[in-house]
Amino acid sequence: MRGVRYGEVLAVHARGDKLFAEVWGTQLLHDCPSEWWHSLKADELTKELGALMVKLNGPRYWTLDGFGTKVAVVEPVIREIRGMPMRRIAEVELGNNPAAAPYTERHVNRGAVFFFDAGRKVHELVDPTGRNFVMQAYCVGVDPTSTVESLDSLGDRLKLPEGWSFRVRTLDTDLIVDTTAHVATVVQDELENTYTLP
Repeated sequence: MRGVRYGEVLAVHARGDKLFAEVWGTQLLHDCPSEWWHSLKADELTKELGALMVKLNGPRYWTLDGFGTKVAVVEPVIREIRGMPMRRIAEVELGNNPAAAPYTERHVNRGAVFFFDAGRKVHELVDPTGRNFVMQAYCVGVDPTSTVESLDSLGDRLKLPEGWSFRVRTLDTDLIVDTTAHVATVVQDELENTYTLP
């Protein structure tokens, strides 16, 4: 899966006094063609999906090596959006704030297993307590010049909060991120690259 392109539509809804986002993705359906992606309009999709607002999340490229067995935590509905299929794959808890600042933890109910293979390179954010968040995908929606080759020097471009650091390392053993039994904890940097807590 490393290097595979995808895109997501995040549709924000209310549940009681809390907000959540349904995540509609192109993963394993198609590679999010550029012309199609640029035809998507957030205001039109807000109405179509019956949402309070919509965020276009991508295009993105996986930096993991594979997926394990997925537990369906949301009904995996497939619907056509502007002539291409998208699947409802997860929910993101938003609390009272639909717009998270960079380096803010979000909780994603996705029921997935991510594999990062031994001998492969990973890019990580380390928070002030020493927890490492491994990059699962990089985004070209904010910076279209981002490439897998540019990730090694990404730390020079980030405005990291005090106590945070960025590192690149090669895995000695396989890294498995299993969130089938609990929600995933993720953060994004200011370029919307996404990192998950192992």
